[in-house]
Amino acid sequence: MPDYTMNGSAFRDPTTAWFSKDGHWRTVVGSKRKRRGIAYIYRSRDFKHWVKAKHPVHSKESTGMWECPDFFPVSLTDFQNGLDLDYVGPNTKHVLKVSLDITRYEYYTLGKYDPKKDRYIPDGNTPDGWEGLRFDYGNFYASKTFFDYKKNRRILWGWANESDTVEDDILKGWAGIQVIPRTVLLDSSKKQLVFWPVEEIESLRGNYVRMNNHDIKMGQRIEVKGITPAQADVEVTFYVGSLEKAETFDPSFTFEPLDLCKIKGSNVKGGVGPFGLITLATPDLEEYTPVFFRVFKDTKTHKPKVLMCSDARPSSLKQDKGPLAKDRMYKPPFAGFVDVDMADGRISLRTLIDHSVVESFGALGKTVITSRVYPVKAVKENAHLYVFNNGTQTVTIESLNAWNMERPLQMNEGAL
Repeated sequence: MPDYTMNGSAFRDPTTAWFSKDGHWRTVVGSKRKRRGIAYIYRSRDFKHWVKAKHPVHSKESTGMWECPDFFPVSLTDFQNGLDLDYVGPNTKHVLKVSLDITRYEYYTLGKYDPKKDRYIPDGNTPDGWEGLRFDYGNFYASKTFFDYKKNRRILWGWANESDTVEDDILKGWAGIQVIPRTVLLDSSKKQLVFWPVEEIESLRGNYVRMNNHDIKMGQRIEVKGITPAQADVEVTFYVGSLEKAETFDPSFTFEPLDLCKIKGSNVKGGVGPFGLITLATPDLEEYTPVFFRVFKDTKTHKPKVLMCSDARPSSLKQDKGPLAKDRMYKPPFAGFVDVDMADGRISLRTLIDHSVVESFGALGKTVITSRVYPVKAVKENAHLYVFNNGTQTVTIESLNAWNMERPLQMNEGAL
């Protein structure tokens, strides 16, 4: 419970507790003081009586209330397995993730945790605030990880709320979903995490189609046939070859990929890109949700700057039902940069499509974006899936593998 120094409304969402070598249980709680976001550690010897540490484990000004904190170790040497909360060793970093109430986005940092002082210090390699790294750059909030002892992995669950109107939610009788669970690992660069759908999802794969070494010139789109595009798992590797035609990157967009996606959507012609997938589409593109990359030249670093977008703006013909927020459709573009050097000219994309959910994983999970969309025409057997390129640089589909996603029989037994 919050102590006398804390407003009860500023005590949120204790993490999973772990048992430390000093004989104490520990848990992290989200809080705030004015506009400063705070994470406190609470300690207990008997799991009944808890005492707040004198100082926050970490805090940051101007970030507001920290909800749903998550705090866990990752290995600096083993990039295949997760670690349990109580692991203590020399070759580790810690991850501190918080959900920001004032933005409804999450961000995380990597850093070092001192268990004796109960202090966490971010590495400082990425922003500690709104513009920081995210588990997911789309419609994703209130996430939580847990350790799977059986398979020695850390699993992430996250919440994706509805983006249609409140009236629609009432008619459905429910609102909000948990997205497909994902594994969490430290990337081999040691600068960020990577996320990937749990392997169990592959047991739902049905009909299978593939495409190899297929060039896509500017303005072309190629339909992926032989599967049900409204429920699909698609993995594609693109080869772009030379980056000479890439557009020059405007440094003012360094931490604003969303603004860049708004300006340079999937129909805005470029040099290297936009290229990617057009999901949940009608043949005439009255409705469609594109997921795509656009590659820039960064004149400061002399390296490619890769933008990934999932754009819900053209996703639905459904109209707003009034001027109030509850009566309006929420159809935003989402975007994030992908930290890849593209030295071999390749980049991968995996997208899971399930009616109103489009979950996309760029560059083997370095950047993840979830979108909620509500087409009225591109539904069920009337939905189509395409690969496209609107850049002057020809892009090659080096490999594309796509599957129907079948219904999980036990989970949905008796459902419509």
